[in-house]
Amino acid sequence: MASVNKVILVGNCGRDPEIRYLPSGQAVANVSVATSSRRKDKSSGETVEDTQWHRVTFYDRLAEIAGEYVKKGRPIYVEGRLKYGKYTGQDGVERNTVDIIATELQLLGGREGMGGPGGAGGGGDDEFGGGGAPQRRAAAPAQQRPGGAPQRPAAAPRQPAQDFSDMDDDIPF
Repeated sequence: MASVNKVILVGNCGRDPEIRYLPSGQAVANVSVATSSRRKDKSSGETVEDTQWHRVTFYDRLAEIAGEYVKKGRPIYVEGRLKYGKYTGQDGVERNTVDIIATELQLLGGREGMGGPGGAGGGGDDEFGGGGAPQRRAAAPAQQRPGGAPQRPAAAPRQPAQDFSDMDDDIPF
């Protein structure tokens, strides 16, 4: 029987990516991603927000894309796998780690800070996954979005608004 180790996160970046290059020339980028959930406290009835922080590691071309487009506070979609590890700290105490090794990245939200048109655009569902950079998988550029729907081709440039002042005023509604 096959096994599955898959993680999907939609959250906000906690810091700008740290990019480094291994001696082999392979790019590696690390970022922290915050996910939040809300629940009602049983005793007080108040809404409590619970935030979890995740360490995400990108490799190769995906690391370079993350380094260029991912910024602190930016919402992102990440797919990957869990990787558990241990290390001994300087104080001699052994600690456990959980990292997410990313295989897909999609920028979410508008294009703020991208320098292109639509700087105030929200939620954008365009050819760039709403964020200014193409969606990427580890091996090749993505052809589908996370929901499985094919990516739409680039939208045609918009035509200026038509002047309808010469139309008849006897429209029946």
